Amino acid sequence: MKIIVCAKQVPDTNEVKIDPVKGTLIREGVPSILNPDDANALEAALSLKDTYGGEVHVISMGPGQAKYMLRECLAMGADDAVLLSSRVFGGADTYVTANTVAEGIKKIGGFDIIFAGRQAIDGDTAQVGPQIAGRLGLPVVTYVQAIREVKEKSVIVERQMEDGYEVIEIPLPCVLTAVKELNSPRYMTLMGIEDAYAREITVWDEKDLNIEPEKCGLKASPTKVWKSFTPPPKGKGQMLGGSAGDAAAALIDALNHKNMLKKEG
Repeated sequence: MKIIVCAKQVPDTNEVKIDPVKGTLIREGVPSILNPDDANALEAALSLKDTYGGEVHVISMGPGQAKYMLRECLAMGADDAVLLSSRVFGGADTYVTANTVAEGIKKIGGFDIIFAGRQAIDGDTAQVGPQIAGRLGLPVVTYVQAIREVKEKSVIVERQMEDGYEVIEIPLPCVLTAVKELNSPRYMTLMGIEDAYAREITVWDEKDLNIEPEKCGLKASPTKVWKSFTPPPKGKGQMLGGSAGDAAAALIDALNHKNMLKKEG
């Protein structure tokens, strides 16, 4: 079994900065982590490898610093890692990102399952996984919370819903996007870390993928950000003490003072 995992290095959400002109995230010099949902996707792939054998390949698109995240994936047990990196890839929206990653996946080739996280914490769109499936012409199940059975030509999964879950059998090859309930990602091992830093990360640019530069990055992205901003901090809350009756009376007085209560009659 050959499994490809789509992973993304994302900024630490406590350190997000936005370019006021481009409306894109400033990633240079910002602490970065492996996207949490992608860690669940990687664990799902590694668990299938443990059970059925095979290979796990990780692919990511981003700047050179994303190599550190890919080495973390290797240290967890992935067999190979590919970074799609070029200046012309910068600023891509989900549509162009999915197109570029799909070309990288096709170059790797021979896969049975493609895993991706449900969504990335820096964008929360949950679009790239399904868009990759569309670009490759593959069936997709999103919000996978459990993998019940892997057959020769299909896999049976549970798809998370608001009020329960669906049981779906999907033919191979396919795309599955993972939620955090799917598993608990394993830790890196000391031997894995040592091995990860002794290996080369394959880097492909637009020439390697045979993509025209004008079809990459910000200029090719149909999504246009009108405005991005950091919301102002909320005011400090007020704690009401005493008994329940005293607190209720104090709350009513405060709301009346702000003319937020409407009197009947």
